[in-house]
Amino acid sequence: MVFLRVFIPLLLIAAGLVSCGPEPRRAAEPEAPPPAVSPDETDPVVARVDGTLIRRSDVEREAMAQAEGELDMPPAPGEGEFERVLEELIDQRLLALEARRRGLHRSEEARRRLALAEERILGNVLVETALADAVTEETIQRIYQEQIQLIPLGEEVRARHILVETREEADAIAQLLAEGRDFAELAVAMSQDRATRLEGGDLGYFTRGGILPAFGAVAFSTPEGEVSAPFRTEFGWHLLTVVDRRRQPPPSLEQLRPNIVRFYTFDQLEALIEGLREEAEIDRPELPITAGPGTNGNGEGGSADLPEDGDTDDAPG
Repeated sequence: MVFLRVFIPLLLIAAGLVSCGPEPRRAAEPEAPPPAVSPDETDPVVARVDGTLIRRSDVEREAMAQAEGELDMPPAPGEGEFERVLEELIDQRLLALEARRRGLHRSEEARRRLALAEERILGNVLVETALADAVTEETIQRIYQEQIQLIPLGEEVRARHILVETREEADAIAQLLAEGRDFAELAVAMSQDRATRLEGGDLGYFTRGGILPAFGAVAFSTPEGEVSAPFRTEFGWHLLTVVDRRRQPPPSLEQLRPNIVRFYTFDQLEALIEGLREEAEIDRPELPITAGPGTNGNGEGGSADLPEDGDTDDAPG
């Protein structure tokens, strides 16, 4: 982190003032700079191994890498997953320190593998930096608006219903409704649907495909404000009234945000790599094809020549 310390110079002008004049205006006291935040406060040390430090961010980064996108947030200190990854990093640090004590980091094999690891880390840092600059809130909002225009949205119905066991009960309730009784009051008094009875039979908004086919067929064919004739489903006999109709609302931004970020991240990463490949000079020399196990010397699979049928003179006895 870069810490900036702000110094505010004060300039006092006294020339030209006489002793009998008004008291000069005093300069405002400079504001004290904000207290510096140490790395240990923003990224505390969670382990010390032979004088080396392991910080919380090291554990969080490793945990997210091991999760391979399955975690939305890194584990917090004290959680089981955090402690497990921390123990792994301690073991890894111990092995690395011992390898250095033995001078293994000076070997050609170690140098080559360290260089590859450095390339991988630098590439990841570049990708993280580039994507952080590209995947902004404005970009997410723009893609969201584009996507909801492409989503086919159907009709939703909000309805109330009354559920009873027999056709006779349903007919009796239909008569009460015809006489002007309130649908919601009758639902509270007579409906056997425990989930909606105390709400006056209110089912909320639903789509045709989000409810029983028989129920949906009646709900979407009943005009708004009217009551259906009694009809039967596997749960019993129903009457329903349509309270409202509306166009199905699109998914919210928060519902689509993970998919948008995932899609745009992949798109930007692909564009970054493609651009780098176009600008770079890449030479891939052809390698000679060598015969391996199960090949016939031409690099093709096959078996050794066998004597023809009947020609067994040279075959082992």
